[in-house]
Amino acid sequence: MRYPSPSRGWFSNLGCYVSATLLAIAGCVVFSAIGVLGQQATSSGSSFPLDSVAGLEVFNGRAEVATYRGQRGVHLTAPPGRSDPEDNESVHAFVAAVDFKDGTIEADVAGAPKPGAPADARGFIGIDFHGQEHGARTESIYLRPTNGRADDQLRRNHSVQYDSVPDFPWFRLRKESPGVYESYTDLEAGAWTHMKIVVSGTKVVLYVNGSNQPCLIVNDLKLGETHGQVGFWGQWSTDAYFSKLTIWSDR
Repeated sequence: MRYPSPSRGWFSNLGCYVSATLLAIAGCVVFSAIGVLGQQATSSGSSFPLDSVAGLEVFNGRAEVATYRGQRGVHLTAPPGRSDPEDNESVHAFVAAVDFKDGTIEADVAGAPKPGAPADARGFIGIDFHGQEHGARTESIYLRPTNGRADDQLRRNHSVQYDSVPDFPWFRLRKESPGVYESYTDLEAGAWTHMKIVVSGTKVVLYVNGSNQPCLIVNDLKLGETHGQVGFWGQWSTDAYFSKLTIWSDR
């Protein structure tokens, strides 16, 4: 499954849950002053360099700070021994003390299949928003980096994807509305890729690598007009890195 499992990972026992609650409360108290993850206030939003894992709520794996291709960020990794081709579970990290409704989310992401990953691994990597119930409900825009330059037009058409868990996973959206919730954009597996997600009401658009035209437009967000946490994720088979997260909120 793509969505976090509260019974595994960061919230694996009551003590961790209480610690997470206290951390979130503490984050709210200091958010405007020093924030979390090295937050830096800007004139129009909040910037999280992701040069620390403090203030991250991590599920189904672990987060560590790393330098990748000359850029410092957070590296998400699944528990060792995960090798079942039928296991689609992902590692998620949500930013504590952020409640986002409408606005803009930007981040640099880099994803590629790990050595030994299944043949159908695509380097799945993405951004969550409107996260609720510790990620059990969320909207997501994500990339399939190895599809971007595949020698197969159908695979290229599946380079970027919207979905909403738990009720509207990608395979349901593809079956019921082929081509509506996914699209093509040029991607290079393993390279740093800039994602810009703009949310307004029940609409979201995605811009990649500074383009002034969106590569994906969704007009009917499945959770409706709502709010929640912002986070990021990589499938267990993905070598996933994240950096320079910035959130501008319209409210």
